[in-house]
Amino acid sequence: MSTLAEIEEAVGTLPTAEFRELLRRMQERDAEAWDRQIEEDAKNGKLEAAYSRLIKEECGRPRVALDEVLDDPKLS
Repeated sequence: MSTLAEIEEAVGTLPTAEFRELLRRMQERDAEAWDRQIEEDAKNGKLEAAYSRLIKEECGRPRVALDEVLDDPKLS
C-alpha cells in the first residue's frame, strides 16, 4: 500500500472495532506531533508574538480573542 487511495480503501474494509482503534491511534499520533511542534516553536521563540498579544488586556479581558491569535497566518 503506497497511495492514499489504497490506504483509504483498506481502512474502509476494517471491522468497526479495528477502525476505531486505528482512529484512536491516529488521533494520539496527531496529538503527539502537535505537542512536539508547540515545544519546538516555544524553544525557537515563535510563540513570543502570540504571547505578547495575549498578555495585553483591557478591563481584565484579553484584547485579542485566542481564536484570532491561533488563526493568524503570520504566527504559523
